[in-house]
Amino acid sequence: MWQSLGQFILKKRLALLLILAALTSFMIYHASKVELSYEFARAIPTDHPKYKAYQEFRKKFGEDGNLLVIGLKTDKLFQQKIFDNYILLQKDLKKTNGVEDIISIPSAVNLVKDSVTERLRAENIFGDTVLTQAQIDSSKNIFFSLPFYKTLLYNPESSAWLMGVRINKNIMNSKKRIGVVELITKRANNFGKENGLQVYLSGLPLIRTVMATRIANEMQWFLFASVILSALILLLFFRSFGTMLLSLGVVITGVVCSLGTIHLLGYKITLLTALIPPLVVVIGIPNCIYFLNKYHTAFNDSGDKKKALVEMVGRMGVVTLFCNLSAAIGFAVFALTRSDVLKEFGAVAGANIMLLFFISLILIPTVLSYMSAPKSRHTRYLENASLNRWLGRLEHWSLNHRRLIYAVSCVVVLVAIAGIFRLKSVGYIVDDLPKSDKIYTDLKFFEKNFKGVMPLEIVVDTKRKYGVSKIFGNLEKIDTLSQYIGSMNGIARPLAITEGLKFAKQALFDGDSTNYTMPTAADLPALKEYLDFKADTTTNKNSFSKLVSTFMDSNKQQARISVNMADVGSKRLPHILDSIQTRASELFKDTSRYKVILTGTSVTFLEGSNFIIHGLKESIMWAFLLIALCMLYLFRSFRILICSLIPNIIPLLITAGIMGWAAVPLKPSTVLIFSVALGIAIDVTIRFLVNYKQELPLHGNDLKATVIETIHSTGISIIYTSLVLIAGFVIFCFSGFGGTKALGWLTSLTLVTATLTNLVLLPAILISTSIRKNSRFTFKNSRSGINIS
Repeated sequence: MWQSLGQFILKKRLALLLILAALTSFMIYHASKVELSYEFARAIPTDHPKYKAYQEFRKKFGEDGNLLVIGLKTDKLFQQKIFDNYILLQKDLKKTNGVEDIISIPSAVNLVKDSVTERLRAENIFGDTVLTQAQIDSSKNIFFSLPFYKTLLYNPESSAWLMGVRINKNIMNSKKRIGVVELITKRANNFGKENGLQVYLSGLPLIRTVMATRIANEMQWFLFASVILSALILLLFFRSFGTMLLSLGVVITGVVCSLGTIHLLGYKITLLTALIPPLVVVIGIPNCIYFLNKYHTAFNDSGDKKKALVEMVGRMGVVTLFCNLSAAIGFAVFALTRSDVLKEFGAVAGANIMLLFFISLILIPTVLSYMSAPKSRHTRYLENASLNRWLGRLEHWSLNHRRLIYAVSCVVVLVAIAGIFRLKSVGYIVDDLPKSDKIYTDLKFFEKNFKGVMPLEIVVDTKRKYGVSKIFGNLEKIDTLSQYIGSMNGIARPLAITEGLKFAKQALFDGDSTNYTMPTAADLPALKEYLDFKADTTTNKNSFSKLVSTFMDSNKQQARISVNMADVGSKRLPHILDSIQTRASELFKDTSRYKVILTGTSVTFLEGSNFIIHGLKESIMWAFLLIALCMLYLFRSFRILICSLIPNIIPLLITAGIMGWAAVPLKPSTVLIFSVALGIAIDVTIRFLVNYKQELPLHGNDLKATVIETIHSTGISIIYTSLVLIAGFVIFCFSGFGGTKALGWLTSLTLVTATLTNLVLLPAILISTSIRKNSRFTFKNSRSGINIS
């Protein structure tokens, strides 16, 4: 069948090239329209309770992750020159398109009791103009007398100061946010330079924007680097610019199709899908090497170019099909998870790896048919003396030291298993960034001085209208819960309606800071106006009523407790959430009257991480199952199935063991490695075993002679392709993201060990099992409809 397919491709070569050109043009059009994703990865399914709760929260209370924070650390902030510049910074930021509000010391308000009406009114503490030093000092004393702002806008112990910039949610989810964040960053840094101060910036808007920009930049860099590196390796191997350009044409077509597929499916480029174009290059080059290697071998044997091309397709077509199929399965299994971000990655990667097979099958033989026949220098690599000597040593070990090979393999596996027991599963929101990165160090500044900037939201639902504002006992419980949360390590002082009422009570008692306490039931009538706000309030934008309104819904049925916390990681966060939930259940015991919901970015991050890790673990099992079925279908032998899986399981065990010994945690970005590496590493096994079966009848079913010939005939191409794959993945080690780095060096390590096990352990197992079950290696017979030999 495959011989006939080779003849058909050569006969219809012009038509096939035109069809491929039309497809490529179509994909180029769609690839030009692909966009970056500016939203958090949708790790949780839309029907998940945590996702629904978060969306309901956003609908009622607005976004929780749109605050960019600017920090300073100085004891000279209230010097006239610096403070006036600080006021100007706030005004400049306020004018920035997309900035909705500024929370800072210059915009801080005080509640003052009107002596005539006995009502409270909000007044700017520092005014709205340039101040003299005396005015600054006077206003500073008022500001420091208000406990409401303590640890919120300043840390008195470390002389650290905070300014919060709230960005419009529509801007945050669009390309415009890059310009907004860059402008805010530029103005903040200019203020720091002018006043000789170190400026710290953090918050989810900054983190999301910088990471999205880096993803785009890295994708371009990795794509360029992988193409250049592949070109150099191909030129080194084949000593032919034409062959090099042909191979680059295959992978570039594959890259264009992968980007076009992303747009066609309605997806955007995320941290995961950005890896697909470089992966296409890395996986596509081995296709070219195997086809070209067989073409050169066949041409050396026959001297007939057309016959060599038909032989190339006939012998390597089915091999490459199942190799690409196994690699595609390693990626496509992610589409079986319920995580949107993994589904997108799996669907695009799996589909395009299979498409890459058809691109290779059409483009390589048709273009080669138009090129001149290979010269002797182009096939000289087939007689690489030093490489053949190494293959001879591998052959000697496989045939004569099988017991030693098995013993060493067992010891290595035992050490790896010991390392696996040391594996820990933990992830952080910014753990993919290096510890020296400014985003990371600035985040630690805010965690040290303000206990963090990661949002956590607690919603108390009283299940009745006015259940918050008109039942004093509920307010007391909310305050008790807030106090409990604030006492926990790594969590900043919570903000809730009760903090606003404490502020108002202090104002009623002429600003005496000792009265910044929870109002009694007798105090509430005087504070009625702050509990009975209107949802469409038209009061001044700095009014206290507006501040209080953000902590209750319009029906005053639900109250919000807003918390900023440190990036404590997925291991500690569940304990914190459980503690809060337990305390909330103690306070709001009657579930028919109350419901307490924990949500926000911190909660969705935890759920998303757990969901991705569990999904990836499931995908590994699916990958093993589906690849095993492919191997069983291809070889029709359980013995060969076991022989094929052992050399591929051991490298994965070694990689997992090294992760344990090297304290590399299991997290979404590292669990990804195993399915990917399995799908790619199994290629080597398929190529070795297919060649073994093809050579077996040519050597009179002499098992040892066939193993020797297989090691030498496939060993060179296996080593060359492994070098290409390893070099391709090593490029990822230069990433600025820890997860991408881990993908690079851990996958490279897996491929190195897989190459060794397939060239040393697999031949030994074949010989040992063949001795016991003499020649029961049945390949696909006439019932399968596929003739490999």
